[in-house]
Amino acid sequence: MTEDRHDEDLDLIEEREVHADVDYSEEAAAEVAPGVMDRPYLQSPENERPTSEEHHEHFEAKRQEQEKTGVGIGVAALALSVISLFILPVILGAAGIVVGFVARRKGLTTLGSWAIGVGAASMIISLFFAPFF
Repeated sequence: MTEDRHDEDLDLIEEREVHADVDYSEEAAAEVAPGVMDRPYLQSPENERPTSEEHHEHFEAKRQEQEKTGVGIGVAALALSVISLFILPVILGAAGIVVGFVARRKGLTTLGSWAIGVGAASMIISLFFAPFF
């Protein structure tokens, strides 16, 4: 019984040694790798590693794109918060706060912070003056 077990162990060790000689240096397909299609320098095999200039250009273009989309979101957040001072303060104030957080996430910290602050102030002011109306 122990001899059979010993033979099985030797067979497994020999099998592992045979597979250890195989070279697994294949390249994964770029089509299925996440985030590759939005980085053109990774789509061709001769340019697998970007230069520092290409890397900087890529992230600079992404930052500018995020700033453009963030400005519209930030202005919308501030507009919602300012309108909430006059109409539906709880609903529009809450919407201004949420959209303000989205604007901050996009990179517009000042505009998003103002929208959050004005929306919160609008909601607090409406809660203090609600008993008088």
